[in-house]
Amino acid sequence: MTSASVMNDKPVWERDGQSWPNREHSRFVEAGGLRWHIQEAGSGPPLLLIHGTGAASHSWGGLLPLLAEHFQVLALDLPGHGFTAAPAPSQLSLPGMAAAVSALIETLGFEPEIAVGHSAGAAILARMCLDGGIQPRLLISLSGALLPLRGFAGRWFSPAAKLFARSSVVPRFFARGARKDPRSVKRMADGTGSRLTPEGIALYRLLISYPGHLAAALNMMANWDLEPLLRELPQLKPALVLVGFAEDRTVPPKEAERAKCLLPRARLRLMPGLGHLGHEERPQQVLELVLRETANP
Repeated sequence: MTSASVMNDKPVWERDGQSWPNREHSRFVEAGGLRWHIQEAGSGPPLLLIHGTGAASHSWGGLLPLLAEHFQVLALDLPGHGFTAAPAPSQLSLPGMAAAVSALIETLGFEPEIAVGHSAGAAILARMCLDGGIQPRLLISLSGALLPLRGFAGRWFSPAAKLFARSSVVPRFFARGARKDPRSVKRMADGTGSRLTPEGIALYRLLISYPGHLAAALNMMANWDLEPLLRELPQLKPALVLVGFAEDRTVPPKEAERAKCLLPRARLRLMPGLGHLGHEERPQQVLELVLRETANP
């Protein structure tokens, strides 16, 4: 198990949050035994944003202010990610994360009508819906990692993540590499099929240069089990929009097609020219998609 000293070696708001996107909308909240970093903006129908593994609320940096012109928006850093405190590593599972976020929104009294999740964030939202933590009318999955990996990746991904998560050396090693070589972070981002701005790369480099942020992502992957979600997805109540980014090398668009086979009533949308972080590349296009889908009964 990753040591507590590594899990808690994380970004510090007073030092590292000075140039955080949408900083003026940030505040900290105690809920479910954790200190959360959240961002709230706008008015209108409540809309919840959940980022993916290894990211933080900065992932919505360009999209959040656009959405806030139409919605009451809540974004957050997932447990152990960004500026939110780390729970015990065993709690960084899909049910654990879903329960933690549900405790947060209950504390806030926030009842989302629309929920938007990216990658693993879409799976967290689906789990929250199935467990009764939220009851939105619409769930939008942006390149959602909703189904177990297939083939070689499916056989080896979880065991490798478990091996890395047991080590306190691995996150320190990668954090040191991010500090020493900025190009390594750009190569990682490029590997997703997305082309981020230098400012976007710098924010990921900031996060990855802290072993605690990396350790949270590794433990999340190590504890991830999508088989129960696979079985229960057909029971999902909200309308579901499955968005695939055409150039995504992390969660290819075919995964959205696989999910639609389980949920024939889901709406499938393909956005051309975008990689896995498409909402960071073209926030205006994603806003337009959200507005179209929320207007679609």
